[in-house]
Amino acid sequence: MATPIRSRLFLTCFLLIVSIAAVVEFGLSWLDGSPSIRILLELVLCAIGAAVVTYIFSRSLSWRIQRLKGFADHVLEQESVEAPLPDEGEETAVLNQALRKMASRIRDLVESLSSESARRDAILRSMVEGVLAVDHNHRVLFCNQAVQRILGLKGPVEEGTPLVGISREPQFLSLISKVLQTGEPITSKVQMPSEDNTVFEAYAVPLDIRPHRGALLILHDITGLERLERIRRDFVANVSHELRTPLTAIRGYAETLLSGAMADTENNRRFVEIIQAHAIRLNNIASDLLTLSDLESGRRDTPPGPVSVEDAVSTALLTVESEARIRGVNLVRGDVDDAVVTGHAIRLEQVLVNLLDNAVKFNKAGGEARIDACFQPDGNIYISVSDTGSGIPSDDVPRIFERFYRVDRARSREVGGTGLGLSIVKHVVERMEGTIRVESRLGKGSKFIIVLPPRVAA
Repeated sequence: MATPIRSRLFLTCFLLIVSIAAVVEFGLSWLDGSPSIRILLELVLCAIGAAVVTYIFSRSLSWRIQRLKGFADHVLEQESVEAPLPDEGEETAVLNQALRKMASRIRDLVESLSSESARRDAILRSMVEGVLAVDHNHRVLFCNQAVQRILGLKGPVEEGTPLVGISREPQFLSLISKVLQTGEPITSKVQMPSEDNTVFEAYAVPLDIRPHRGALLILHDITGLERLERIRRDFVANVSHELRTPLTAIRGYAETLLSGAMADTENNRRFVEIIQAHAIRLNNIASDLLTLSDLESGRRDTPPGPVSVEDAVSTALLTVESEARIRGVNLVRGDVDDAVVTGHAIRLEQVLVNLLDNAVKFNKAGGEARIDACFQPDGNIYISVSDTGSGIPSDDVPRIFERFYRVDRARSREVGGTGLGLSIVKHVVERMEGTIRVESRLGKGSKFIIVLPPRVAA
């Protein structure tokens, strides 16, 4: 079936040739003055010849146009990159050249866009932050792996999936709905239901997808920041509380003395001793805070060197010996290997003194505090401090290394603890590239286990 262009061209050429032939023939007949059947036959033959010539010409032109159309239709397909165009003739030479240039430019542009799109997609999918794009019908346009992990999805999310199909969290859905309705960016905190109560800072902005508006949501995990903020608030509150108690006592007894109690020979010495005890407590808190600050800052006044574990154990036992004797707790020195680790002797002694001191103070009369140090099969040094005290409730075990955290606050103040000892222990062990853990059974006692790497000979 002939195309409209070909049909019009054919008709135009045919009529033009027939008209010219008719005019010429009738002109000659008029000059001769004798029209006849010969003239009609000649006109018919001219018409047939004109039709044949016109058909051949239009067929050739139509074939070239069809080839150009086929080239244009498949210009982006890989197999058509080198597809030949029709032989250039006078009719299509300019069009051929224009198509070749256009095809080259289009291919370059498409390749550039494809490469840019692939890079952008790879970046978005590998981001730690969750990225989710939806259209005006709440259907997913893009969802990276971080969102899949946040929402607990087992597989990739297909484009066009309804938003409620991947999450039914009201706060999450409400945030996206507000952006789609108002067209204004929104920042909010979103807490996803999970075992660790993960908190995200959600930033939602409108997404211009014509003819409708979509939404783009970015989820940034701020659980760690929230935890640090909580620790900071607790730290300020705990420091204020710990300092207020001895300061109040010191102020109260000082005012009592100034009000006339200095003349009370039966009680004035006891008042001064109480003031001294609370002043010592304040000094201990300040000292532990400075130690903890120094450990957390990472500053090293002197480079670490070889430290004898056996010497550190002996020093720690001597330090707490008098306290153990007063409280009726039996100190036991277990198997102690002559191991050498890398660190600072005073810090390792501080760790062992804190652990032994706790084992003595939070023990029962007639109880036992034991320390062992030996090599493990993997070459690491294993140091354990155990007691026969009341133990630690399982709910409190994960938090005992936090600053000012106490299992039994009343007894801790009674024995003079600052609540910073175990936090200092943990920081010292970590600076020595070791680990510490606790095993405890309520009513049976506790066991703190330190694992340190051996010193490597230079």
